[in-house]
Amino acid sequence: MNFEITHSDTRTSARAGVITTAHGEIQTPIFMPVGTVGSVKGVHQRELSDDIDAKIILGNTYHLYLRPGMEIIRNAGGLHKFINWNRSILTDSGGFQVFSLAENRKITKEGVTFRSHIDGSKHIFTPENVVDTERIIGSDFMMALDECTPYPCTYDYAKKSLNITHSWLERGVKHYKETEPLYGYSQAYLPIVQGSVYKDLREKSAEFIASQGMEANAIGGLSVGEPVEKMYEMIEVVNNILPKDKPRYLMGVGTPANIIEGVARGVDMFDCVMPTRNGRNGMLFTKNGTINIKNEKWKNDFSELDPDGTSYVDKYYSKAYLRHLTIAGERLASQIASIHNLAFYLALVKEIRQRILDGSFADWKDNAAKKMMERL
Repeated sequence: MNFEITHSDTRTSARAGVITTAHGEIQTPIFMPVGTVGSVKGVHQRELSDDIDAKIILGNTYHLYLRPGMEIIRNAGGLHKFINWNRSILTDSGGFQVFSLAENRKITKEGVTFRSHIDGSKHIFTPENVVDTERIIGSDFMMALDECTPYPCTYDYAKKSLNITHSWLERGVKHYKETEPLYGYSQAYLPIVQGSVYKDLREKSAEFIASQGMEANAIGGLSVGEPVEKMYEMIEVVNNILPKDKPRYLMGVGTPANIIEGVARGVDMFDCVMPTRNGRNGMLFTKNGTINIKNEKWKNDFSELDPDGTSYVDKYYSKAYLRHLTIAGERLASQIASIHNLAFYLALVKEIRQRILDGSFADWKDNAAKKMMERL
């Protein structure tokens, strides 16, 4: 993997760059659609590449490990071939599932033991076997095993959790360096900064993560319920320490405003289920604000779905038709809304990048973020 910063904003910490992997170039800032089980819900790979123009998508190690399982993915020649996706892939380590499936897991220094949400079977993830699993998946970016602390949590809990995450990271880095990719191309291994909302823990973690010398770094444990101001504060704390010449990935964040503010604080990569999840529930993102397509006001609105949109669905379907499909519970409604929202997010990061390049980002960002989050 290679990363080159092509331009830095003079008034914020925003930067535009290019990440190069074995599966192509990724212009940053970038948003990554979430394809948890090897599928971005309701969206074909052709639409992801040709219409939405996603350069990279996510898969989840926890879910792929359970189903379809590593034997099938390895026999297919890796996840890229299994799902017929020739662009980049990032895989989460399962650390967030450790957080979200709290009732079904037990964390120790060795790793995390959990019970499958599918059939209740017992499994263990260790830093080492997660590396092995991600080698079989063949993702371009492999996330290290970590614990995502809940919010709120006590300082003592956050500190204890951080120590475990760091000890897991040391073992994971060692095993990563001792193993080789399986499919003839390199894979980057990303440590994750944790520490909840405690500044000294975040600083300690960022320094430790930076010392590992990996090709990119991630920021986890945010957007889990803490005030947005606290999230922005922690991003600034961490990015003042993480190497400036390596990509920074803010995990699981977020709204269009979160992305704009994250970029302003030096973040390069984002992911979130919000475009597809909210789309399935009738919420559309636009430059002028958010639309709840279920509302009565759209019932007789036969205008284009989004005149400013970049996807074919924005010109092809009307608001009234999408409202009808949504109210009727038709699956096509989820597909249309998901494609629109993902196209909007990818267009947003492209506009952010262009504004960094032409010097207008700082003047544009505050008003744009506020406008995009208004309800229409």
